Amino acid sequence: MDLIQLLIIVVQGGILVNVMLMSSAYMVLAERKIAAWIQNRIGPNRVGPWGLLQSFADVFKLYLKEDIVPAAADYRFHALAPVIAIGVAITVYAVIPWSGPFVTIGGVEYGLSMAPNMNVAVLVVLAMTSVGVYGVALAGWSSNNKYSLMGGLRSSAQMISYELSMGLSVVGVVLVGGSLNLVELIQGQIAHGWNIFYQPVAMLIFFITALAETNRAPFDLPEAEPELVGGYHTEYSGMKFGLLYLAEYANILASSAIIAALFLGGWDIAPFIDEAALLGLAPSSPPMVLIGMGVFIAKAFSLVFVFIWIRWTLPRFRYDQLMALGWKVLLPLALLNIAITGIVILLLN
Repeated sequence: MDLIQLLIIVVQGGILVNVMLMSSAYMVLAERKIAAWIQNRIGPNRVGPWGLLQSFADVFKLYLKEDIVPAAADYRFHALAPVIAIGVAITVYAVIPWSGPFVTIGGVEYGLSMAPNMNVAVLVVLAMTSVGVYGVALAGWSSNNKYSLMGGLRSSAQMISYELSMGLSVVGVVLVGGSLNLVELIQGQIAHGWNIFYQPVAMLIFFITALAETNRAPFDLPEAEPELVGGYHTEYSGMKFGLLYLAEYANILASSAIIAALFLGGWDIAPFIDEAALLGLAPSSPPMVLIGMGVFIAKAFSLVFVFIWIRWTLPRFRYDQLMALGWKVLLPLALLNIAITGIVILLLN
């Protein structure tokens, strides 16, 4: 890798990390606004026009709050847990291709991504999903609080259970696309149609497991307020709590972007249509790249809206219901989807 390539990746990484943090902060505001709309309330409207500066006020408030650590807590792991949580979220963003390739350097095409054209991007996403459980589990254990510990244990069991179904749901997409590279999977969908038409069951499973992996209602058992006071983050305050809270929304946006890339054609505007040919433009031309990036972002934030919509619509599962859904319904369904997909591909070839 020469100096120019390294510089491009560093600049892209800086831009994407800052955009991710800003987007996550404003997703909190979006959550409050959408919840108010669903419940026929007004929502935040005091800080700035239409409440648009509320996120900045929340961040400043958390930054200025005292960082309180319980006397019996393990300080090192108590401080490490939020770092792991936000670090995992940032790492997932590294492999998301937000635009099609638009520049060629050294014979390699690059798009807007921190780690462009990574051959094992899908495996990185699944690996980071597995590592993410450590942040929540350590937060609960290191607090030396029985409610926090229970939230951490619930989260560990929940995330480990549902990541099996998530990984198996992606296998069908990989079989259809023949690659673990997200850019190649999107380009395959542009050529042959979106995977939602070929793998609808896989998309449904992935979306449900994404809700569980991000601890969103109706799977928010790790932080169930009526039972656990606040769950794994009960003993957190200040920016440590802010990082845990921010990591949840960062993971929601990352999950939405991965769903858009795997099943909704990524930066492709419409399925089964060659938009570049209709407009008389090259796929790598600046207008097509900008349009595609806007389409990808619109798809991701549309899925974020669905995440928020579900939270304020469905009640929380009981813990036995949550486990039964993961092990008795989603896991067998994902295995059946792989078997049927493999048989169909074998017959067609």
